[in-house]
Formats: sequence, structure tokens, C-alpha cells
Amino acid sequence: MEHTEEQTYHLKALELLRADAEKIEQLIKVQMDHLTLPSCPLYEEVLDTQMFGLSREIDFAVKLGLIEREAGKNLMDTLEKKLSILHEAYTNK
Repeated sequence: MEHTEEQTYHLKALELLRADAEKIEQLIKVQMDHLTLPSCPLYEEVLDTQMFGLSREIDFAVKLGLIEREAGKNLMDTLEKKLSILHEAYTNK
């Protein structure tokens, strides 16, 4: 099936955003795997910065019409749930 140029841009934008989201998921996973270590404020700051950066990327892609707002919201919601699990694990430790 051939994609129009516009569809190609939409797919590429979503692919790039998902790749950035996966990098953040990896950061969260590493942090979860090392819960025995004391919480590292620098690591938390990196995660927060990455999350903020991704939200800006998503806003930009939505404004350009490259992705639907709902798709961007779903990406952020998924990561925020994983971050929430990480924070819960720390507070329950």
C-alpha cells in the first residue's frame, strides 16, 4: 500500500515521538531495576527534563498537524503511569 507524502510525514512523526518515549521508558526501567540504590536527584531531574522535552515535541507535532492530539496524550499518559509506578516504588521502599 502506497502512502501519500502527508501520511508518510504523519507516520514518521509518530515513529520519532515513540522512539523518544522509548528512551524515557528505558530510563524509568533502569531506575526501577536499581531501586536498591538511593534515589538520585540528578536522575530524577533528567527524567523530568526528558518528559518536558517530549511534551514540547508532541505539542509541536500537534500544531503542525503531524499527529492527533489524542495520540500525543496517550504517549504522555503511558509514560506518566510508568513514572508514577517508579515514584510509588520509592515511597513504599
